[in-house]
Amino acid sequence: MAAPENGEMPVDLKWLKRLVTVLTLTMIAGIGVIAVLLIIRLSGPQSTTLPESITLPEGTTAQAFTATATWYAVVTRDDRILIYRHDGTLLQEITITP
Repeated sequence: MAAPENGEMPVDLKWLKRLVTVLTLTMIAGIGVIAVLLIIRLSGPQSTTLPESITLPEGTTAQAFTATATWYAVVTRDDRILIYRHDGTLLQEITITP
C-alpha cells in the first residue's frame, strides 16, 4: 500500500488512531468511575451504631457490634460478649478469658 502523495495518513492508520484514542478515553473514564465508587463506598459509615433499646452495663464500652434477625451481640472492651434481644433484654453474657 503506497502512502498518499499529499502527506496524509492512510485511511487504515487514521481508523487505528481513532480506535486507540477512544480506548484510552474509555479506560480513563473507567478508572475515574472506579475511583469515585471506592471513595463513596469507603467514606460512608464504617459501623452501625447501637440501637437505642440496648443499655450497656455501667462502665462498659462497646468495641464491636453485630446484629441478626433475632438478636444483637456487643463485644465490650473488658472482654465480654453481651447478647441482647431486639427489645433490649440481655439474653446471655459470655466472658472471654485470654
